[in-house]
Amino acid sequence: MDETFEGRFARAQLLWGNISARPLRACLSILAITIQVFMVLMIVGLTSGVVSDWGKRVEGVGADILVQPPNSSMFFAFSRAVLAESLADKVSKLPGVDEVAPTLTLMDQKNFVLVYGIDYQRFNALSKGFLFRDGRPFSAPNEAIADDIVAQSKHLKVGDQVSLLNHVFTICGIVVHGKGARYFIPLKTAQDIAGAAGKVSMLYVRSKGDAEAARQQILLAAPNNGVKSVAEYMTLMNSSNLPELRPFIRTMVGIGMVISFLVVLLNMHTMVMERTREIGILKALGSSRLDIVKLLLGETLVLAFLGGVAGIIVTFVVEGILRETTPTLQILITPGWILGALVLALAGAAAGAVYPALRAASYDPVVALAYE
Repeated sequence: MDETFEGRFARAQLLWGNISARPLRACLSILAITIQVFMVLMIVGLTSGVVSDWGKRVEGVGADILVQPPNSSMFFAFSRAVLAESLADKVSKLPGVDEVAPTLTLMDQKNFVLVYGIDYQRFNALSKGFLFRDGRPFSAPNEAIADDIVAQSKHLKVGDQVSLLNHVFTICGIVVHGKGARYFIPLKTAQDIAGAAGKVSMLYVRSKGDAEAARQQILLAAPNNGVKSVAEYMTLMNSSNLPELRPFIRTMVGIGMVISFLVVLLNMHTMVMERTREIGILKALGSSRLDIVKLLLGETLVLAFLGGVAGIIVTFVVEGILRETTPTLQILITPGWILGALVLALAGAAAGAVYPALRAASYDPVVALAYE
């Protein structure tokens, strides 16, 4: 009984003693786990935030049906302008349709911001209209409307000039965000820039109340195009539902686990080599192989947990900084992914500690005690 107690006490001392006696190695292990958790949460948070924000902005336009060319990207920034603008007039005459707004989507690569080319009157009629914080609608080809988030981020005000799509525009109005894009320019100007005369990327459609009936009518009138309800689109606007994002997220998660696995494996292997004599003492005091394995895995899990908590804290600190400095960048960190990132960190660290722990448990007590 005494030997068992002494063995347990010695194992506990070894666990905490190794952490406190070798602070640099412990900090490196914690740092590796912190980086893993931070990377997983930021990658998932950024993708989820962008997708969620994009879905909300599409919903805020006021349409309940979207018409796109076949095989178009769900992310309108990457949709080609191949849809005939004249289709808008055809669709608007359908009995179940109330309003149609042809829209040309363009991505400004330099500023990485989405620009809508719109027919102002038709786009504005989809909902209650733009809510202007300052200024007015555009009345000239080189005028643009900015939403309040990008205006805050870029410190824009009415009358300022901004470079969009390699063209200079004058900001004529600043509106409340949530209408799809960050900038809005005249449809004809967008078509001239894109070299797509008479073409648009999509049609925003508002039905007269029965969205499904209107959608069926549009499918009959334009059978070769993609027609989906905004409600259906919103259910797809989740990073876990988008097949294009799954491999990317899985790759980032895998890289994070590999980082923690390798760092923990190296640290634990070195620690076992340095503590061979102490492990021999534990075995001489009656510790079994399982006791040694549990001791070393316990130490690893303690470090992994500390690193996981640190990674979560760092993630929220960085998220807060980005929210203030780059308000256009949306980050969505869910409780599920916080727990998932912590579990992944513990699993990766435990996997890295298995081999060194098993090797330590196999030491012969006599040989280990003689080790210098």
